[in-house]
Amino acid sequence: MDKLYKYVAFFDLDKTIIRVNSGELLVRQAYREGLMSTKDILKGIYFSILYKLGLKETNKIIEDMAMWMAGLPEVALERLVKDIFEKHLISAIRPEIIEEIEYHKKNNAEVVILSATLPAMCKLFSAYFRLANFICSELEIVDEKFTGRPIGQFCFGDEKRVRLDQYCREHNYNQEDAYYYADAISDLSALNVVGHPVCVNPDKRLAQCALDKVWPVYNW
Repeated sequence: MDKLYKYVAFFDLDKTIIRVNSGELLVRQAYREGLMSTKDILKGIYFSILYKLGLKETNKIIEDMAMWMAGLPEVALERLVKDIFEKHLISAIRPEIIEEIEYHKKNNAEVVILSATLPAMCKLFSAYFRLANFICSELEIVDEKFTGRPIGQFCFGDEKRVRLDQYCREHNYNQEDAYYYADAISDLSALNVVGHPVCVNPDKRLAQCALDKVWPVYNW
């Protein structure tokens, strides 16, 4: 059977499609609404310091941070995410990214969001851009409430490359034809395996890698 699309273009979400970090907005709003404790906020600040100093494994930090959601009803997260999306995130979408997505769609590419964030967030962006699929992190749900534990690995760092590889194999895409738009050094392993890596407002370390590898850099 022939493929529906000629190639695939992956897009990171936070700081790539949008100018902000959706997770930070989610945490702030959850705290304001009493869904997150002061203890969890302070823990998040502590973990952020450890991350910046490189004193703790990133995936472990993400796992520990996700525990604030233990006991949170799935419907509560969906409501929270929808509110943030409508009030803050639609306006944070980069106009240039909209043009890039439309360019690929017009060229018969499948556009896929590849993000560390959760399905509730990715579903809204996928619907907004009229995309069929997305790849993201998932948390375990028991009795319609989050346990705080991940299903599999969080879609971050090397796991993004693993998910990208898997998606291309399952959908019969040649990775040499694939695009990936991203902003951070944590995306490097995924950027390395596509034929068309694109760096969007890259952090300092990724900007240096892009310079060394002669990758396109868009400062939007």
